Amino acid sequence: MKSIPSLLASILLPVGALAAAAKTDAEIIAAARPTYPLKTCLVSNEPLGSMGEASGYIFRAEGQPDRVVFFCCEGCGDDFKANPAKFLAKVDAAAKAPAKKS
Repeated sequence: MKSIPSLLASILLPVGALAAAAKTDAEIIAAARPTYPLKTCLVSNEPLGSMGEASGYIFRAEGQPDRVVFFCCEGCGDDFKANPAKFLAKVDAAAKAPAKKS
């Protein structure tokens, strides 16, 4: 029979390993930034970065994968939250569009 401390260790060790593998919201947003398909704010259509660093937001909805979106400022987040489907469709369309050659 296992002792209480060894039993706890066998339960907590896997949980701790999972926690170590989890990314923070800031890490998720930073990883999404280089591949984000829009160069303009999702809400205002202002160029991203025109008001400082683009504000990243992780949209989470039960039963759906998390989505990272960017705004020119934090204030645009309220408009997004009022109708996320409208704005997510805009991101999806941009992601499907052929890449422009420079």
